[in-house]
Amino acid sequence: MTETLTASPLARTVATTPTDIWNDSCAVDELEYAIAFGAVGATANPTIVHDVWRKDPAHWRARARDIAEANREWTEADIAWAVVEEMSLTGARLLEPTFVRHGGRKGRLSMQTNPTFWRTPGAMLDQGVHFASLAPNIIVKFPATAVGIEVMEEATYRGVNVNCTVSFSVAQAVAAGEAVERGLRRREAEGLRVDDMGPVITIMMGRLEDWLRVLTERDGTICDPDALPWAGVAVFKRAYRIFQERGLRARPLGAAIRHHYHWSELIGGECVVTLPSSWQKRFNASTIEVRSRIDEPVEPWIVDELLARFPEFARAYEPEGIAIEDFDTFGPTVRTLRAFIASYHDLLHAVTDAILPNPDVRAS
Repeated sequence: MTETLTASPLARTVATTPTDIWNDSCAVDELEYAIAFGAVGATANPTIVHDVWRKDPAHWRARARDIAEANREWTEADIAWAVVEEMSLTGARLLEPTFVRHGGRKGRLSMQTNPTFWRTPGAMLDQGVHFASLAPNIIVKFPATAVGIEVMEEATYRGVNVNCTVSFSVAQAVAAGEAVERGLRRREAEGLRVDDMGPVITIMMGRLEDWLRVLTERDGTICDPDALPWAGVAVFKRAYRIFQERGLRARPLGAAIRHHYHWSELIGGECVVTLPSSWQKRFNASTIEVRSRIDEPVEPWIVDELLARFPEFARAYEPEGIAIEDFDTFGPTVRTLRAFIASYHDLLHAVTDAILPNPDVRAS
């Protein structure tokens, strides 16, 4: 078994390059598999949390009822967040040995702030600070909205490890990285520790490409099909170079995996790739060569094709392509916020069904 683990592409990536692998779920069985193959972190969002509930509904319905019985004045939202915290802390405990071994730089589990707070700074910050207090190895997701960028600086200053999410463009990633850097410098100016902090800035590569595919249908755009799968990689690599040039200490994180470029093209970078369990198993079963590709540029003809066909790709690719005040109206941002908010509401409905079951439906 040890030989198999060592020989796996994911384990070789972690062992032979500075690139870290995270598990894109807080599900215990998936996280245990990921850790066995070298993963050093995990992340979750409202969709993932609801998926974990749906994989074991009997357990989580019972937990919701127990929580409601013990806290009779709590709302469905209070109960839902208690469930989120329970799921998250279970995953955080699995990662605690990694966290200790790496002095806090690795071994963290992400908790995402309420997606309905995307334009409410006070509520977003307060919830982020609360999450960070739950366990030493919690990292908190804040969205790359105009308000979220502002909150990331203050949260970092207060010692919260930030994971920027809902981010699809060079402009969003750089703005978030610079906000975190300002927060780190404010801590340093006051003699506060930063050496044990490990902020990351997510670029949701696959969700950018999803948006471009929507545009091909919506607008009747014809694009070379060989170019489209490189859009997210091109944005990530450009942001990565800027982080290196400017000395930004937060690490870029590649997310929303759709194909192997989203992993293989990032190998070798001082970065993180967060992979769903299904993709981890695909990559471990593959013959893809594990070698550094992060500094290999995307072919110029591909970038030119994407720039020519998609003004929205140009906005994502150019460092000044989107002003901070326009982050909230960028197509992938709107689509992802709507999806996360819908998943959050699905979780609330699941809690309601657990504590106030429908009398018209026979219990199973």
